[in-house]
Amino acid sequence: MLPTFLSYLCTLFLFFANAGKLPEPEVKIEVLHKPFLCHRKSKYGDILLVHHEGFFENGTLFHSSYTEGDKQPVWFTLGIKEVIKGWDKGLQEMCSGEKRRLTIPPALAYGKAGRGKIPPESTLTFIIEVMEIRNGPRSHESFQEMDLNDDWKLSKQEVKEYLRKEFERHGYPANDTHHETMVEDIFNKEDENKDGFISSREFTYKHDEL
Repeated sequence: MLPTFLSYLCTLFLFFANAGKLPEPEVKIEVLHKPFLCHRKSKYGDILLVHHEGFFENGTLFHSSYTEGDKQPVWFTLGIKEVIKGWDKGLQEMCSGEKRRLTIPPALAYGKAGRGKIPPESTLTFIIEVMEIRNGPRSHESFQEMDLNDDWKLSKQEVKEYLRKEFERHGYPANDTHHETMVEDIFNKEDENKDGFISSREFTYKHDEL
């Protein structure tokens, strides 16, 4: 009888604890193209190369990597808040060559503040094509390759060196400014004890925000 009563109390507590919470906003995902062969799928920690177009709710185009700037696709690390939350959520489990349409609510885009030409509380649509997926410095399989002196912890220089080699290995020029920004983001989230190193435990532990 006692276990049944305790179970009932736990259920009642969970019900009231969650009663006032609003549902988590979601990204609407539509797959526009998927390649026949998919050798790997994107996951948090991977570095993605993407082309993208952004549209307002009325269909007006506000940005295109195909026609603006240097007209090149952009690199970013998935899952460490380098991009808006809607991208981090909506670009998981993608194949190289896959194209998706993401409809992103304001809470997962630029929210109440807006940004630049994007007004506050804007629902945005992005058409995103993944051109390439690489192991990022947060991928478990990369730890030993990055740990150059085999001391079971990573320095900022080791992570930066790994990024430089990965970019050059695939024929892309190294970008020290971008690499330093990525390294700082990684250490801010992974270096729990703030000793300037990422231990093997810190590296492999998956944080809730990721």
